Amino acid sequence: MRAITLPSHGGPEVLTLADVPDATAGPGEVLVDVAATAVNRADLLQRQGFYEPPAGASPYPGLECSGVISALGEGVAGWSVGDQVCALLAGGGYAEKVAVPVGQLLPLPAGLSLVEAAALPEVTCTVWSNVFQLAALQPGERLLVHGGTSGIGTCAIQLAVRHGADVTTTVGSPDKAARALELGASKAVLYKDEDFVEAGPFDVILDNMGAMYLDRNVTALGTNGRLVIIGMQGGVKAELNLAAMMTKRASLHATSLRARPTEEKAAIVAAVLAAVWPAVEAGEVKPVIDRVLPLDQVAEAHRIVEASGHIGKVVLTT
Repeated sequence: MRAITLPSHGGPEVLTLADVPDATAGPGEVLVDVAATAVNRADLLQRQGFYEPPAGASPYPGLECSGVISALGEGVAGWSVGDQVCALLAGGGYAEKVAVPVGQLLPLPAGLSLVEAAALPEVTCTVWSNVFQLAALQPGERLLVHGGTSGIGTCAIQLAVRHGADVTTTVGSPDKAARALELGASKAVLYKDEDFVEAGPFDVILDNMGAMYLDRNVTALGTNGRLVIIGMQGGVKAELNLAAMMTKRASLHATSLRARPTEEKAAIVAAVLAAVWPAVEAGEVKPVIDRVLPLDQVAEAHRIVEASGHIGKVVLTT
């Protein structure tokens, strides 16, 4: 099969399309012939040498995919060869075939193409597990989403608004602000010119920046507020004002999805299937795709995401 390999770490130019041994399905896994995958910032970190795959995972980038089941591993029940699916992965999406633990499979949502479905697993699992399970966002509460036109941001806006929350987001341009408002946000803060703290207080903050925003995030939290950090684009070390946290009775969570045990991922995927898939199939939550490129243009896809020159997801087709 063909896959995107990393002979070395560095810029997008190190991504190399090569012939590699076929993936095979082990016990409790299915083999998926990949139709499409999507680019996540974790893929950029892996390419740069800062985010290696968990032990036992595929060495190739790609944290989600869509495709067709072509083989069943030992002990797999409930799925058949020929089923159209999408999947949450620990790696391996940038390839023509990938082995997927059965608990990380999702059926192709009715009304969506395989290309559209490739943009869903990572964002829906990330948003549901962090905003709704961990932070327990409630109807009527205020949510701040940093990077509102990222893949995660576009999903978080739609799901939170559907849940009855009021959503504010930070964005980098007027065009992105307009798109965030179209998706349902009540306010879009242009972070280059405005301070998001002034739009607070917020009950929940979903943050992809890390250290750079930590102090202001704490300031922007309301009483009993919950700050969930899922990215480190703005650095990894910062001082935390514990007095402010204690006064507000606030909580801080720092989480990742990729390295969780398969049992935890399976539980998240099951929750997404039950809570999110009906909304997707009803057209209430839609994948937002900026562009679709062939797998051999993966370097260009990485450049686009690295420059934040996109809205939603950049999808690669095999």
